Amino acid sequence: MSVFVDRLDRVRATMTEQGVDATLLSVGADLPWLTGYEATPLERLTMLVVPRDGDAVMFVPELEVPRVHPHPEVFSIVGWSETEDPVALVAKQIAGARRAVIGDTTWARFLVDLIGQLPGTTFGRASEVVGSLRAVKDAHEVDCLRVAAHVVDAIAHELQTGAIPLIGRTEADVSAELGRRIIDGGHHRVNFAIVASGPNSASPHHHASDKVIGPDEVVLCDFGGTMSAPGEPGYCSDITRCVYTGEPPTEFTALYDALFAAQGKARLGALVGHTGAEVDGIARDGLTEAGYGEYFIHRLGHGIGVEEHEDPYLVASNHEAIEVGNAFSIEPGIYVPHTWGARLEDIVVAAADGPDVLNQAARELFVVEA
Repeated sequence: MSVFVDRLDRVRATMTEQGVDATLLSVGADLPWLTGYEATPLERLTMLVVPRDGDAVMFVPELEVPRVHPHPEVFSIVGWSETEDPVALVAKQIAGARRAVIGDTTWARFLVDLIGQLPGTTFGRASEVVGSLRAVKDAHEVDCLRVAAHVVDAIAHELQTGAIPLIGRTEADVSAELGRRIIDGGHHRVNFAIVASGPNSASPHHHASDKVIGPDEVVLCDFGGTMSAPGEPGYCSDITRCVYTGEPPTEFTALYDALFAAQGKARLGALVGHTGAEVDGIARDGLTEAGYGEYFIHRLGHGIGVEEHEDPYLVASNHEAIEVGNAFSIEPGIYVPHTWGARLEDIVVAAADGPDVLNQAARELFVVEA
């Protein structure tokens, strides 16, 4: 049985449990997860209509139909012409639906028009139906995540051993090289390649700039992309490692040692049955005890799969228990404003026998002088 048939069956079962009559998926990650097709974000509507009872139909702009890999056992394809109203086609398909859910990232213009054409239908978010299903990865999805992780592991190793020169280059130049290596490693898209040196490393989402990397400073690199095979959705990689361009001062090594210890404890504590809040607390308590708690300013981690950020989130407000198959980052950080920062990140999959850590690149602070 096709993986997409199984996923469609699970979506319908969840719809039945929640009293949802129709699920509508457009741009975003839900559509490729369910069909293998990633819609181009155009003003022309692409939308998969999944009725609770009845056949699924994908409405696609006629000129985009050749891009869709057909899965007739999952959905049929209807190409709409430039003179047709695709919203009206979708509305007709779900006429009579009392409750529908729509993809969270669907363009607002289409939802507004659907509300106007379906006054008797109430709308919710598709993540209410699909989110919990996507959050639990099957063995094939874990394998895809592992392959992607190994690609960025190799790049991290090249960074740590000096194979990627740093001193005298701009952050933007190094970022571009990381992106090229991600693509050369088999990813089809670069999602981000943060390179933050010196005081810039104190900004967690620093945008690589024209600052020239100098000697005797920290360089934080956080990078990842999406890797896929034809006919199936891509799965993401994400890793963060830090190096120092010269011998680090004792103040920074103390900071990094605390980060290293906190991240290790959180990795080991990412157990099935623990909540996202509990795992976040493991790292946060460790950094607080070491005197760095005020400098850990973001959640511990995010889910990963078809999207680089998805459920579940390891944050103090998440009291849902971790399940077998959940995949997420463990990435505590310490950011001292205007001085320096450090972050250490691995992707972990929750397994029945303990955390399955996908990234295996060394986690120690490396000194590079090239």
